[in-house]
Amino acid sequence: LGFLVAHLVGNLKVYLPRPANGKYEIDEYGHALRTLLYPIMPNHVVLWILRIGLIVMLVLHVHAAATLTIMNRRANATAYQSPRDYVAANFASRSMRYTGVITLAYLIFHILDMTLGKTGATFVHGRVHDNMVDTMQRPVVAIAYIVANLAVALHLYHGTWSMFQSLGLNNPRYNVARRAFAVGVTSVIALGNVLFPIMVLTHVIAK
Repeated sequence: LGFLVAHLVGNLKVYLPRPANGKYEIDEYGHALRTLLYPIMPNHVVLWILRIGLIVMLVLHVHAAATLTIMNRRANATAYQSPRDYVAANFASRSMRYTGVITLAYLIFHILDMTLGKTGATFVHGRVHDNMVDTMQRPVVAIAYIVANLAVALHLYHGTWSMFQSLGLNNPRYNVARRAFAVGVTSVIALGNVLFPIMVLTHVIAK
């Protein structure tokens, strides 16, 4: 959740106009990430430490999800004899496995697209603004980003709602605030990320 918020805040710099020095603010932001703590640490090192940490957390998350799925299937070896009545579970919770798979596929594509430049769009290392415009001006890619980010939002909503329960903060007195927080944070992240391809397609964001 913290990563997604920080990632969105950084990407919002794509809306800032090009300053007098000719470098877009989001390009400067990308450069700052690559040179974190320089000259104390060599360029790229801190960024790769953060990336490796995120990869480890992702692997643990996928492992936990797969283990939970296997446990649930073993515990419910006999199929339900009547249609299930989902009282406590909502659509977000019931679709976690599907939105999780979509999110993982999207993450792989996003790295290939915006970090490695391997999806066929014009790509120049360090030119974040232009790379974003070049890839998202392709309608198929823009639609993929929109659909994927909606799935991410649905996955994130249930995760945000559930994390308080996992921490033991499950009380009717807090549930309204929990839901408001989950809806609010998820809506901001979803709207911000979905607007990027839309703004590129409508030429609000352009070179």
